Amino acid sequence: MQDEQPATCPDGEGPVGETDRWVVIRDIGVLQVKLIVDGLRDLILVPVSLVLGAISLTRSGKDTGSEFYELLHLGKRSERWINLFGAAEKAQRVEDEAELFPGDDIDAMVSRVENFVVDEYHKGGVTRQAKERLDKAIDALHKLASRDQSPPAR
Repeated sequence: MQDEQPATCPDGEGPVGETDRWVVIRDIGVLQVKLIVDGLRDLILVPVSLVLGAISLTRSGKDTGSEFYELLHLGKRSERWINLFGAAEKAQRVEDEAELFPGDDIDAMVSRVENFVVDEYHKGGVTRQAKERLDKAIDALHKLASRDQSPPAR
């Protein structure tokens, strides 16, 4: 009787389902480089997006926002190029991703919160009260600041 050999990975580095430790070390290093590149990209995108957003808002007509949205397309292309979590495809799935992050994405969450806030404002709900309280607090700060700037009484 002959001992059965476990099935090996296509690269011949080890049994199916196991990842060679050197592959893991490489992927850890690559992730660190990708995180640095991604962070630098984000560091650059923050001020550039604000400047281009302001420029886009000054345009009127059909081209409003064109510079800003062109930057978003560039950012999306760079995101695919960086492929931050590309090595995740090597790992076995433990849990379903949909269970870890329910819902669509952050954009969908922001949209739901925005719709709620706008609806509450139109209904005269909590957000309208909060706005009125904030306005009162700002008015009080203005009064306090103007009192501090007035010349002392003699």
